[in-house]
Amino acid sequence: MRALVCDLVNGVQMDVLHYLTGEFAGQPIWLWLSFLSVIGFLLWLDLGVINNHDAVISPAKSALMWFGFASLAGLFGLYVAYVYEPDPRYYLSPDNLNQQAVIQYFTGYLLETALAFDNIFVISLIFTYFAVPREYQHRVLFWGIIGAIVFRAIFISAGAAVVNSWTWVLYFFAAFLIWTGWRMLTSNGGHEMNLADNGVLKFVRKHMKVTDRIENHNFFVKQIDPKSGKLATYATPLFLALIMVEGADIVFAVDSVPAIFAVTRDPFIVYTSNIFAILGLRSMYFMLAAAVERFAYLKYGLSLVLVLIGVKIIWNFGLSKELGWAPYLEPHWALIGTLSLIGGAILYSLIRTRKQPTAT
Repeated sequence: MRALVCDLVNGVQMDVLHYLTGEFAGQPIWLWLSFLSVIGFLLWLDLGVINNHDAVISPAKSALMWFGFASLAGLFGLYVAYVYEPDPRYYLSPDNLNQQAVIQYFTGYLLETALAFDNIFVISLIFTYFAVPREYQHRVLFWGIIGAIVFRAIFISAGAAVVNSWTWVLYFFAAFLIWTGWRMLTSNGGHEMNLADNGVLKFVRKHMKVTDRIENHNFFVKQIDPKSGKLATYATPLFLALIMVEGADIVFAVDSVPAIFAVTRDPFIVYTSNIFAILGLRSMYFMLAAAVERFAYLKYGLSLVLVLIGVKIIWNFGLSKELGWAPYLEPHWALIGTLSLIGGAILYSLIRTRKQPTAT
């Protein structure tokens, strides 16, 4: 009997060891689990220690939170530069893999931060529509991050499988990015949302009991059902706001995931740059939400970045790699171009709107 138990234990240990030493998307599974564990610890530190009570987060505290996440993103960039072992399958040149990886990581981080910036406008509108008190907004954003981590993992896994199996899909991404950039550049619309007619919101209201009252920071409350006279569980406006925030993130992922795969095909770099960008931007929400109108011209910089990345795909994979008609554009040119366009758009916005009062 003891021998059987020992065999079972040894078998389980071998299975666990084999699982942890296995690979997923070109990197060992233990590395993915380690990254997710660090992110989980940061989220616990956020809600469980730093923001463990309902309070309005000041712009100054929001800026400090962003600085903390940005610093961690920078430290992770050092890991990519000196410790990370890139899989050569995801890089066009086998030389200087770490240099390519770190440039692609920071380009992706900057790009995802800029693209997700538009999400600030939408989240602000969602909170206004559901009349979410400012002291409860951080809780909604926190759980929104949890959903973003899961959904981005799904989208990026699917995107990596498609892109690395059929490279020609990148040309479709290029066309989509150029079209999206042109649409943003020529659009005169703002960020209007008609949440009253939103299909997802109508579905939730139809299939769940919903109350119009916000009671503390609860997503669900117990109250008497007037039809049955029994105690029932009701969703609060906070839960509806969370659903809409998650939906907005999924919509924005449609643009951001093709854009990041245009920068790098390494799934680990794609995912880590995405998550650090999301963490940083959500923590910066309370600093930016009161001044979103100061960035009125940022969309033009973003649109040009999308066009730039789309053209870069066609240039490198079509004109350079396939036809040999043009020199290959190194990753650092994309980083320089992205920094210049986004930085220029932010600076121009701040100059042009410097006399406008900020929202309170």
